[in-house]
Amino acid sequence: MLNKVILIGRLVRDPELRYTPSAGTAVANFTLAVDRSFFNQKGEKETDFIRIVTWSKLAETCANNLSKGRLVAVDGQLQVSSYEDKEGNKRTAVDVVARDVRFLDGKKNVAENSADNYDAFSAEDLDVKDEDVPF
Repeated sequence: MLNKVILIGRLVRDPELRYTPSAGTAVANFTLAVDRSFFNQKGEKETDFIRIVTWSKLAETCANNLSKGRLVAVDGQLQVSSYEDKEGNKRTAVDVVARDVRFLDGKKNVAENSADNYDAFSAEDLDVKDEDVPF
């Protein structure tokens, strides 16, 4: 049997990090906005908001390095659970439990004028001459 989910999307808000009361294991939750691959009848793309759960070291890494708007790829498995809400109604929750989270964009809030963060696609004209190009 196979239960595998691969998603690419942007975080809706910063991850929430907490620790389990019994063992003190880190668990982080965040929601990923993932566009559907087709357009609706109005010609617009719809977006799914998918809850992601990470555990242990991966949870701490995500909580410390991710923030709202970051683009990530998540590899994990689908988990469906049921519970009773405060009013006694039976509810179903669908989560993706991540095995791997890849950060697909650069870290946000980095100093814009830093020499280490050269933007090769900026509109700035570099004045490169043909003889300077090695090919």
